[in-house]
Amino acid sequence: MSNQDTIATNLARIRDRIAEAAARANRPAGSVTLVAVSKTHGPEAVAAALAAGQAVFGENRVQEAAGKFPALQAAHPALRLRLIGALQTNKAREAVRLADVIESLDRPRLALALAAAMAQEGRRPGLLVQVNTGEEPQKSGIPRAAAADFLRACREEHGLPVQGLMCIPPVDQDPVPHFRFLAELAARQGLAVLSMGMSADFEAAIACGATHVRVGSAIFGARGQG
Repeated sequence: MSNQDTIATNLARIRDRIAEAAARANRPAGSVTLVAVSKTHGPEAVAAALAAGQAVFGENRVQEAAGKFPALQAAHPALRLRLIGALQTNKAREAVRLADVIESLDRPRLALALAAAMAQEGRRPGLLVQVNTGEEPQKSGIPRAAAADFLRACREEHGLPVQGLMCIPPVDQDPVPHFRFLAELAARQGLAVLSMGMSADFEAAIACGATHVRVGSAIFGARGQG
């Protein structure tokens, strides 16, 4: 089986699992968007996924995405790119230029940088606030206790287009309490988008209300070389 066929087969399998998880949760068909995480995989892998009907992709690093996606975006107007990795403030302008959604807004300095970049570029990609639900010191994300105030500042003081929340639960814990916390916070804040769940736990995330699940290895296989 060719790599293109393998990716198409994997995508079909993941879509079926998403549909089944949504049905079990009594959620309508089409209420969960699959974000195909193509980090470390080359443009040919993205092209194979596009050929299989996938339109929404996630990348961790601005530099890698900038080298891979502009030509694909030009050739495929329906393609949507979401940046899901930690974002340096000096990359904010390039991120705003490139992405349709930035999922990793996680600190005041980045909020300021993104507001300035949007003014400079005349472009306003959607934003998700990343919450460090596990309070892990090595992980990006606004702390739980600071999330509500940070969201208010992003929306009211900086006028940022915050659409929802994102989290990455600790790998050694049950993810469900983290997903539930994020869903409850989003509901209190009137936010519609919940990006949570990856290859190993996206079905649990769907049961908790995820609107976007980020799946990489189950689609593209082991990490590529770029």
